[in-house]
Amino acid sequence: MISHRTSRFLVGGMLLALAATGCTTVSQAETTQGPGAPASGSAATTALVVNEDARALLPADIRESGVLRIASDPTYPPFEFYDTDNKTLIGWDADMGDAIGAVLGLKVEHVPATFDTILPGLASGKYDLGMSTFSVTAERRKAVDFVPYLQGGTGLAVAPGNPEKLSVDAATLCGKAVAAQKGSIQSLDILPAFSKKCTEAGSPAIDMQFFPTQNDANLALTSGRVQGVMADSVSLAYQGKLAGGKFEVAQGPDYEPELTGTALGKKSGLLPAIQAATTAVLESPTYQEINTKWGLPASTEITSADVVLK
Repeated sequence: MISHRTSRFLVGGMLLALAATGCTTVSQAETTQGPGAPASGSAATTALVVNEDARALLPADIRESGVLRIASDPTYPPFEFYDTDNKTLIGWDADMGDAIGAVLGLKVEHVPATFDTILPGLASGKYDLGMSTFSVTAERRKAVDFVPYLQGGTGLAVAPGNPEKLSVDAATLCGKAVAAQKGSIQSLDILPAFSKKCTEAGSPAIDMQFFPTQNDANLALTSGRVQGVMADSVSLAYQGKLAGGKFEVAQGPDYEPELTGTALGKKSGLLPAIQAATTAVLESPTYQEINTKWGLPASTEITSADVVLK
């Protein structure tokens, strides 16, 4: 999910440990482009003009080089993944990175990297920024700085039109069949806690059904075996789009949303410039264009520029 990706490589060291926490395994459904996938290429960043005030905040070496190196792990659509040529990195983070670069008057170089090597790479100066759906946590803030750009949490996929009027609220799910992927935070923590709330209130328990992959859980919904699927709201929205609208994310706020943002080395000197550039993008039409292009629900958007400075 947006704030709970799981690294595939567990290695030692403080930065590597920090990079390996707070994320979810990529399912088959998330690693394959299907019909209806957004076209490659960046969103309409041509509408963005260089913000000279933000550019003036850049470290001299970055401003003179004219290049911003952004590392991403291209295995997590819709945020970062390879286009059909298997070499062009595309996705939400790629477009957002291009937009930040446009505001700063810099050429963006997208660098593929394994998830757990990005934060150490920032500390060593190998990369300028890390944009790979990093959740903003207190532990990670000890090692790197963050500039938030999204917020997200758990959502609920339902049949088109939500005929059962379900939401990410235990009271609406009591007695319903709800699926989740095995090993996910939804299967391990959230659904059991919701079901307990139901029984404690004297209502039927949730019929929890857990599947090996997110694709299997989604299929259970489209085939009518369950009434809902609980997972990351952003992934669900994107998968629903690829499925041709066979399911949708129920309206309402995400459950336990967390901030997600750009990571950068504490000694990079880039923090003020990236904060200013991100604010400029958030306040421009491009931010909404990128979110719409990649199917992000409105609940993930940051609506106050003050959040960028947190």
